[in-house]
Amino acid sequence: MINPILDVDILGQVHELVTRAQNIVITCHKSPDGDAIGASLALCRVLRAMGKRTDVVVPDTVPRTLHFLPMMRDVTVFTKAELRAKHLIEQADIIFCLDFNSMSRIDKLGALINESQAPRVLIDHHLGPDRSAYAVLISYPEASSTCELVYRLLCEVGYAHLIDEPVAECLYVGIMTDTGNFTYSSSNPELYEIVANLMTYGIDKEQLYKLAMNTFSADSVRLQGYALSEKMQIFADKGMALITLTKEELAHFHYRKGDTEGLVNKPLAIPEVTRVIFMREDAECIKVSCRSQGNCSVNEICERHFNGGGHRNAAGGDFYGTMDEALDKFFTILSEINND
Repeated sequence: MINPILDVDILGQVHELVTRAQNIVITCHKSPDGDAIGASLALCRVLRAMGKRTDVVVPDTVPRTLHFLPMMRDVTVFTKAELRAKHLIEQADIIFCLDFNSMSRIDKLGALINESQAPRVLIDHHLGPDRSAYAVLISYPEASSTCELVYRLLCEVGYAHLIDEPVAECLYVGIMTDTGNFTYSSSNPELYEIVANLMTYGIDKEQLYKLAMNTFSADSVRLQGYALSEKMQIFADKGMALITLTKEELAHFHYRKGDTEGLVNKPLAIPEVTRVIFMREDAECIKVSCRSQGNCSVNEICERHFNGGGHRNAAGGDFYGTMDEALDKFFTILSEINND
């Protein structure tokens, strides 16, 4: 049995806002992952089925590995269509904020949303939400994913009859990718009841896994092979692995967004590795992804050192500086860690 977890008053507020709204915008964090874009597209389809003009506006491009999701062609990318994004936000009666806990997580799009008078509804599972930024707060760090929360919201607010196969596909992909195909953040038995319910809509979970988590270009496979063979360092006494990729190395393998998806998880297959830090040099900063297993936390590492955060076993952030400076930071972190 899937027990209700959302406050009745919050459900009432969401229903009232949706009922009164004509134009709705849904947004999610920059560099959208499967959970962020899956939750956004699922909620968008349900709201459209209710007759609401609903648009998904994302801060930057969605990785090509997720382009198979339903309605991807309808997504407005702020960095490619600023005027359209501005118009949609100006017209919005509600703005749903999915899978981020602070407006800083949506980059330059945040300035536009801050100017809007539309109430914001947060649906998120990260720690420490900025409560002052939202009119309605649905924040459950215990949840596996934002897609799980969207499913619960749809059911508890009375919109479950509007879930169809495309909605179920989006929600399943979000849950699957944010739990590493159910290898972490997935110990609640109710999660599998939710997955079982989603499967009743006829989704092909094997195909969705292949498309979302096991489909790579030849360049991507070569890049990941190079990263593991040439750039992975293991510090066994600290239970730590490090992978770094510079802009030049990425360019050599014709890097496109999404090509390093899943790379950060691979060193965890090594028995003596309990934490992994992956640093990828982008145009404006160094993107940092961290993974761990068991009781080893990486969330605090990203919060304290990389302007980010996340969950115990999966977190990320940004480092503003050179790769050499980022490496200096890494060795500072390494000196502070006791092998759990």
